[in-house]
Amino acid sequence: MPPRAGVPGVSRKQQLLKRHRRNKRLALLVALAALIALGLVTWWLPLLLLPLLWVAHEAWLADHLFYTPADDYTYAFDEADEVAGVSLKDGRLQLPALPVAEGATWVLQVELRCALLGRFLDPGVSIEGAGGEDLQVFERGVRGKRYLNLTGLDTALRQGQITLRGRFCRLVGQPRLWMFQQPDLRRKRVMVIAPHADDAELAAYGLYSQADEAWIVTLTAGEIEAEHYQAMGLSSVEAARLKGRLRAWDSIAVPRWAGVAQERCVQLGYFCLQLPAMRQAPTTPFGSREADMADTRPFRTLNALPLPGDDGVPTWHNLLADVRALIQQARPEVIVMPHPVLDPHPDHVAAQQALQEALQGLPWQPEILLGYANHLHDNDRWPMGDSGAGVALPPVTHALSVGQPCTLVLDRPLQLDKAMALGMMHDLQPRPPFKRRVRRVIQRWLAGRRSSPYGENEFFRKAVRRHELFWVLTDRHQGVHRENV
Repeated sequence: MPPRAGVPGVSRKQQLLKRHRRNKRLALLVALAALIALGLVTWWLPLLLLPLLWVAHEAWLADHLFYTPADDYTYAFDEADEVAGVSLKDGRLQLPALPVAEGATWVLQVELRCALLGRFLDPGVSIEGAGGEDLQVFERGVRGKRYLNLTGLDTALRQGQITLRGRFCRLVGQPRLWMFQQPDLRRKRVMVIAPHADDAELAAYGLYSQADEAWIVTLTAGEIEAEHYQAMGLSSVEAARLKGRLRAWDSIAVPRWAGVAQERCVQLGYFCLQLPAMRQAPTTPFGSREADMADTRPFRTLNALPLPGDDGVPTWHNLLADVRALIQQARPEVIVMPHPVLDPHPDHVAAQQALQEALQGLPWQPEILLGYANHLHDNDRWPMGDSGAGVALPPVTHALSVGQPCTLVLDRPLQLDKAMALGMMHDLQPRPPFKRRVRRVIQRWLAGRRSSPYGENEFFRKAVRRHELFWVLTDRHQGVHRENV
C-alpha cells in the first residue's frame, strides 16, 4: 500500500488559536495571583466564583477573534469605482444621481464607535430602504472602519431612501461608497471547485442553482473526523469509510436539488487533509489518514465521465489531470474556487493551487475566476449576525490584495432552498458538542444571539443569507490577473 502521510504542518489559524487560548489562561492566572497577593481576595473566593466566571467567558469571551475590534479594515479599492459626493445626514444616506447599474455590488465604508452595551451585545448597523430592513453585525467593542454590503438596494439608493442606524454603536464621520459592475454571472457556464462536499453549497448554491449551466467538482471524499459514526458501534476505519461514502453521495446528489444534471457533478475521491502533502510530492500516492485505504475509485462510482485519475492512485499529478480534463470538457466561463488569501483551510488552499496549476497552458481559459471564503484566519463568526441578514465584508486588517467584491442577492425562497440543500449534507446533520450547545443557550440569554431556524450547525447561520459574497480574482474584461492576487 502506498505510504500514508502524516499530519500536515500546523496552519496559521491553528497557531493563532493555540496562542489565543494560552494567553487567555495566562491572563486569568496572573490576575487571580495578583488579587490574592494584594490581599484583595482570599484564596478560596475564586473557587466559588469559577462557575460565574465560566458563564461570563462563554457569553462574552468565547469568540475566536485574532485582531482587536479597534482595528480598521484596510481595503484599498480602486478610486475609479468610488461614487463621489456621498454623505450621511440625520441617518439618511445622501447621494448624487447614480448610474443605472442593475446587479452591481455596492459597498459602503462607515466608521463605527461602540457604545457600552456594544461590548456585551453584538453591535451593528440597521439598513432601512425600499426593500425592507437589514442588520449587518460587527465585532463587540467595534471602533473603526467597516464595510456594509448594500447590494440589492439599487432602487432605494437611486431614490435616496437608505437610512442607517447604529445598534449599540454610532456612526461617525462621512461614509464612502463604491460601485462594482460585473456581468450577470447567472448567464454564464459556471464551475464550482469544492474541496469537500458542502463547500459548493455553502459558498455558491445561489449562483450555481441559477446559472445557465453549472458544474460541481468536489476534490475529496471528506472521510475524516467520523466520530459521529463511531457512536453507532463502528470502528474508526469503518466509520471513516462510511462517512466518505455518504459525503461522496452528497456531492453528487444534493446539487440535483438545484437542477444540476448528475453528469455535471463530479467526485474525485481524494483524501481529506492530504492535498497539501500531495502537492509537496506530486508523484507520491497519499492514502486516507483514517480510512486505511489508498484507492479513490470507491468514491468515484457515481461519476458519469471517464477521467485520467480513474486508476485510483491519489497523487497530485492525477488530481491536476482530472481538473484539466474537466475544464476542457465543461469549458466554464466562470470558475468559483476557495479564495487564495482569505480562506486558510489547508485543503482549500491546496484546491485553489491545484486549479491555478491546472489552468497553466490549457487551450480553454475562463473569463472570470471568483474566490470564496467558507473559513477565515481571524474571525470564526464571520459572517456575523443572523440567518437571512446581509453579508458585510470580512475583516482585512493588513495590506492584502483580495480582489474586487462581487455579490449575488438571494431572495427568501432561494435562501430556503439553500437551507434545505445544506440540511441534506450529512456532515451538517449531527448535533454540535454538548459544550457548544450550552454556550449557545448562555449566549442567547445573556448576549442576545439567536440560532438559525434552519439547523443547529453554525454554517446554517453563516451561509443562509441575503447575499453570497465572492471576489473577482481574474476578469479578462477588467484587467485583473491571477498573478496580482
